[in-house]
Amino acid sequence: MEHRAASIRPFIGAADFHLSRSFYRDLGFEEVVLSPDMSLFKTADLGFYLQDAYVKDWIDNTMIFLEVEDVNVFWEQLVALDLTSRYKNVRLSPIRVDSWGSECFVHDPSGILWHFGTFSRK
Repeated sequence: MEHRAASIRPFIGAADFHLSRSFYRDLGFEEVVLSPDMSLFKTADLGFYLQDAYVKDWIDNTMIFLEVEDVNVFWEQLVALDLTSRYKNVRLSPIRVDSWGSECFVHDPSGILWHFGTFSRK
């Protein structure tokens, strides 16, 4: 099967939809409200759908990797946002270097684990 994908947009849930919407706007995503219980969050040509839906097992097993240009710069900006004091349950884990590149981690207010990373270019 051949196709040319234009985008991929995962659907994620939220324990507190309004709180998560605020969190993602603060994280730098642009929100496009689609309905009272769903928004599209975009950065450049990438995006994901946030739903006013919470299933603990689903949320606890959701991970998203977002490649960033420079994870070190991203980490500095992330820490400066002070999200952990502004949002209950948000956790940051510092940059980890691996054979493929580097990444840092953010747990959103619902517990979704985000990986923000930069691949090594050799």
